[in-house]
Amino acid sequence: MSGTIDPKSLGKVAVLFGGASAEREVSLNSGSRVLDALQRQGVDAHAFDPAATPLTAIEHAGFDRAFIALHGGIGENGTLQGFLEMIGLPYTGSGVLASALAMDKWRSKLVWQAAGLPTPGYRLIDAETDAQAVIDSLGLPMFVKPVHEGSSVGVTKVKTLADLMPAWQAASRHDSAVIAETALLGGEFTVAVWQTSNGLQALPPVRIVPATEFYDYEAKYNRDDTQYNVPCGLPEAQVAHMQDLAVEAFEALGCRGWGRVDFLLDSAGAPYVLEANTAPGMTDHSLVPMAARAAGVDYDHLVLTVAAMASLDANPAGI
Repeated sequence: MSGTIDPKSLGKVAVLFGGASAEREVSLNSGSRVLDALQRQGVDAHAFDPAATPLTAIEHAGFDRAFIALHGGIGENGTLQGFLEMIGLPYTGSGVLASALAMDKWRSKLVWQAAGLPTPGYRLIDAETDAQAVIDSLGLPMFVKPVHEGSSVGVTKVKTLADLMPAWQAASRHDSAVIAETALLGGEFTVAVWQTSNGLQALPPVRIVPATEFYDYEAKYNRDDTQYNVPCGLPEAQVAHMQDLAVEAFEALGCRGWGRVDFLLDSAGAPYVLEANTAPGMTDHSLVPMAARAAGVDYDHLVLTVAAMASLDANPAGI
């Protein structure tokens, strides 16, 4: 990343967190930790919860930049980014189009497929879906999930034909669009990426080993028995390949600044791009801080560096 950052140079910073999405509690956790880290380093940082104060109030509050710690909903789907673009307030993370694409699990797959990147097989499903045809196409087990949610909200691991449509019903409570996806069982990994003066850099991959059936909401945020391995235990060449794929997948969506790309490995150890996250969690269980720490970057410096990246699509800030 860049060299020493003067906290005063960041000006008045709005830390956007909370919100009204299904990931509100996670966002409150992330945002409060980010706010503490910025204030601890002398940054003039202030909390801003769009669920408590109308977002329009931010325009005339004297802020110089926004640190987006909103997860799900408007925080990640390009809506917030579009508003901040319109009022000219630089913000962290990806821009409007990239945020919208990354939040859409179906359309991000279409982009990755067009770019020649491997991603697990999938089918969009609805109330009229022929369940047996989906199983014939994707095999079992499979995952069923809302297209526009994160943090494993509404996700079900389907093991039998009888499980498929109840899984669709569970996901459809969160989103009108639902996707079924082949379950690859060779391991789950994530690769954090961030912008440097030499372009996007991938941090060390983290291997995720949940004690639960899969890496669900409980395993992510409420349990202490999920294992996170970094170094991840893969051969050096395989690590380098996954890091290259993460950068390619991030760039294919037009993402910028910082984020995370998740992977599943098949039984032969080949990585498949699962999804991208443009506003990663920053809780004590979160993966980007783990990866940064493995690269020698502590939490406070990570937060300060991301805050310094804040920019607009039309006028990206230098690193």
